[in-house]
Amino acid sequence: MHDDIVKNMAVKMERTLEHFKQEISALRTGRATISLLDGITAEYYGQPTPLNQLATLAVVPPNMIVIQPWDKNAMEPIQKAITQSALGIAPIADKDSIRLTMPALSEERRAMLVKTLNQHAEEARIAVRREREDALRHAQKLKEDGEMKEDDFFRTKNDIQKTVDEFTNEKIKGLRDAKEQEILRS
Repeated sequence: MHDDIVKNMAVKMERTLEHFKQEISALRTGRATISLLDGITAEYYGQPTPLNQLATLAVVPPNMIVIQPWDKNAMEPIQKAITQSALGIAPIADKDSIRLTMPALSEERRAMLVKTLNQHAEEARIAVRREREDALRHAQKLKEDGEMKEDDFFRTKNDIQKTVDEFTNEKIKGLRDAKEQEILRS
């Protein structure tokens, strides 16, 4: 029972970590990456469709993304979706492709990106703490119902805190620090 509580909490925290990874991968650095287009959908025949389902996406080093729609009718909706997104890059349309050139980041823009990164990290830490509270409540209820001994409860409590510390102090902080370095160096 003790192990189940900790394992279930760790699984939920892994989902939080994956969500955090996905959110920070969309933060723009000076380099072009396909993940910048994650979450951008174009209105294609009345349906919101992710760009990777409408076109071939490629990175042309060092700072350009080339989008080649499979259907020429998708050119305009893709351009519109990129323009309306928070990406902040104007698409340049050729005959059969769309180019996104990544401008160099200013110091002001870098500071804004780091601030956004910190907000995402704090949201992830809050979600981890929320999972900790749920696990502690569950363990407390089992103890009160007589299904868990006092010693097991304290061991569970310690294991829960160790897991929380691992996620907040190592995993989330490590991802955050790596992304910050990527933003500041590019």
